[in-house]
Amino acid sequence: MLKIWGRNTSSNVQKVMWAIGELGLAYERLDVGGPFGKNKEPAYLAMNPNGLVPTLEEDDGFLLWESNTIVRYLAAKHSSRLLEPADLRTRMAAQKWMDWQLSVAAPAIFPVFWGLVRTPAEKRDHKAIEAGKVATTGAASILDAQLGKTRYLAGNDFSYGDIPCAIMMYRFTKLVPERPAMPNLDRWYGAMCERQAFKDHVLAIPLV
Repeated sequence: MLKIWGRNTSSNVQKVMWAIGELGLAYERLDVGGPFGKNKEPAYLAMNPNGLVPTLEEDDGFLLWESNTIVRYLAAKHSSRLLEPADLRTRMAAQKWMDWQLSVAAPAIFPVFWGLVRTPAEKRDHKAIEAGKVATTGAASILDAQLGKTRYLAGNDFSYGDIPCAIMMYRFTKLVPERPAMPNLDRWYGAMCERQAFKDHVLAIPLV
């Protein structure tokens, strides 16, 4: 059976679990990282030398890490046109948004998440938090502009390009309540919230 090593509160693990939910795959998830530890132990480092989560392990011993790569692998392996667009340019557009999440959206929201969720109130760096809110709002406005042109990020159909960005926007909606109107983003995010796999593997998991 497919194994996913990583705690379900990790946004990177959530990407993989959401994809697994969309694909309807059988799996076993093992808690690693954060309060569970184990990710710096030799046995885990032998699978993933970065000591990060998630790591995918298949029955034949095949190992894969990096969350977006795992999502793309699962979509390709299971020939899922639900997640992986058939058209080359649309597929590359979806992958572009996955990369954008790593390079723009995640770094923008990190100081907000870390400051408000992981840091005691008396130790918070409010300047960094506010700067992160501004940066994340700017990133969200980029999504809003794209979603004014297309129904989903890569085109008119849901794809794996939507998965990483929607997880970032879940955190944005929770942590930045005062934000400008973004009707296109709101429409798209509302559609994400209707997807059962998003409900199961993102919305149902507390921010910790």
